[in-house]
Amino acid sequence: MNMYSNPHRTPPEASSALPPPARPQRMPWKVSALLAAVLLTACSSTPLPPWPSAPATRTSAPAPLPRAQPGTVVPAPLGRAPQAQAPRQGAIASPLPPPAPLVVQNEGPMAPPYGAAVAARFPDPPMAYSTPGLGPDRRAFTTNAELGQWLHSLADPAPRGPTRTKLLNLGMSQRGEPILGLLVTRAAGTEPANLDTSGRPTVVLVGQQHGDEPAGSEALLVISRELAHGLLEPLLDRINVVIVPRANPDGAAVGTRVTANGVDMNRDHLLLNTPEARALAKVVNDYRPILVVDAHEYTVVGRYLQKFNAIQRYDALLQYTTTANYPEFLTKASQEWYHQPMVAALKAQGLTSDWYYTTSTNPDDKRISMGGTQPDTGRNVNGLKNTISLLIETRGVGIGRMHIQRRVHSQVTAITSALRSTAERAANLEQVRSFVARDVSAQACRDQVVVEAAATPTQRELDFLDPETGADRAIRVDWNSSLTLRPTKTRARPCGYWLSAGSTAAVERLKMLGLQVMRVAESGSALADIYRETARESGDRQDVIGTIAGGKGIVRVQVSPVRSAIDVPAGSFYVPLNQPRANLAVAALEPDTQNSYFANHLIEELGNTARIMSPPALVFEDIN
Repeated sequence: MNMYSNPHRTPPEASSALPPPARPQRMPWKVSALLAAVLLTACSSTPLPPWPSAPATRTSAPAPLPRAQPGTVVPAPLGRAPQAQAPRQGAIASPLPPPAPLVVQNEGPMAPPYGAAVAARFPDPPMAYSTPGLGPDRRAFTTNAELGQWLHSLADPAPRGPTRTKLLNLGMSQRGEPILGLLVTRAAGTEPANLDTSGRPTVVLVGQQHGDEPAGSEALLVISRELAHGLLEPLLDRINVVIVPRANPDGAAVGTRVTANGVDMNRDHLLLNTPEARALAKVVNDYRPILVVDAHEYTVVGRYLQKFNAIQRYDALLQYTTTANYPEFLTKASQEWYHQPMVAALKAQGLTSDWYYTTSTNPDDKRISMGGTQPDTGRNVNGLKNTISLLIETRGVGIGRMHIQRRVHSQVTAITSALRSTAERAANLEQVRSFVARDVSAQACRDQVVVEAAATPTQRELDFLDPETGADRAIRVDWNSSLTLRPTKTRARPCGYWLSAGSTAAVERLKMLGLQVMRVAESGSALADIYRETARESGDRQDVIGTIAGGKGIVRVQVSPVRSAIDVPAGSFYVPLNQPRANLAVAALEPDTQNSYFANHLIEELGNTARIMSPPALVFEDIN
């Protein structure tokens, strides 16, 4: 069966636009089971929206970047003629207080990890990008103080023409460094409500979740400047943009992948243990983006040289959300409206790309795996918030400052393509999002839900570089494809989840994910599936690379759901699934997965949660 089709759904006869989606609504105080049943009935016949057969604007790859003076950065968006600009420096004096001093990683010089023949495959682009960290005599990338000055210089206190900018202080890192962002818009104001009423979808761009992956952060400084008053500014007639150039300031300061407490924050987006991941969750909750772009870099030599005597060759590796229960129409939009144009844009610049892939740290394991299927990364968790969620990885880890202009150029090209695609498809994207929000809500109490899924093992030819000659070398590899998921565990989809009154830590995280949680106001009973434990073991969270950094050990259980009538005391909690982000609740609350709140000790006992299998005859009160 085609992954995008559903024989049980009937497309509408007309192609009229669906109404724009509203923010998830809180249920009023003391909502009865009758109202819940009415809501489910009202949503149960959601039709598929029509799928546009032709692009809204662009039918070919974007025009190539012009040759320009240093500092001229991006292709002319949506037909605007490129104009040469003098370099603009971002390190402008700012009244922001200086951050606490940290030991900055010295980035150079380093011994090249390969010879001239390989290096010749990656010439500099025809333009030079200008940020504090890209200066020709720099030994370190842009510091967090310089990043703050750059963004502050773009955050005009009064709008300059129709464009408005706002510096966003999103929180503090574990070592007290500010996590900063920049909002760029042509809405009537800079509050989330202004963006909601602007009629323009919002894009969130995130860089440097991993501190040793600097190209994304440097590229987003360039993008922020060009959106605020440069070649990308005309896109703001159709979209709003929030840029978070550096999500992990502490890791960036010392050149490490993880946060200050040793956690891989890109595996923390469901658990939300780190302040850095919580800051990004709040951005997505506040600004409700239709697109989230996550800029990373990947390992060039290391494990690949050890396992295959070969070197990574691609300028960019790309992937969209690939996790269980991701809506099929968002997968279709990710592929057709974003991935295909992005590949074309990179190719037009002479840049190579492929699907994102990685390999484990075990030297004897020569399998190659696409990005993971677990609902823990920003790419997958943001997807389950009903966004298009894209990963862009450039070749950078382990090569210091080598090819940095080309790496930044690859990021700028790919990110610009994503911004253009959003601008061109704005109306289509809002229609799809409206449908998806209603369709996910309508599935409560119906059909099946996938509890766990896995990639599909296959084989393919993968191109590498010969470490001596620099020539292409095709190697046949065992390939785990995340594009086709294999459900390994499914269950009947519940109406919602009950949580005990003591499950406040889990409730807090669910609300941070943007889920509605209600408190039971009056004691009652409900038909439920309770979890009977059949096996248990201890371990660590794993991804395709190996053990996930920063974990505290998990409890892996096997369970068998048992249908039962349960008492539901006042003060306990209910998480309804007739809400747009319901699939996040499934990811967090089915206990027998490695990312579940039970496995990770946010829910201490299996008896503290149950699957509610019919609309509950209970009285609820909303909680703030």
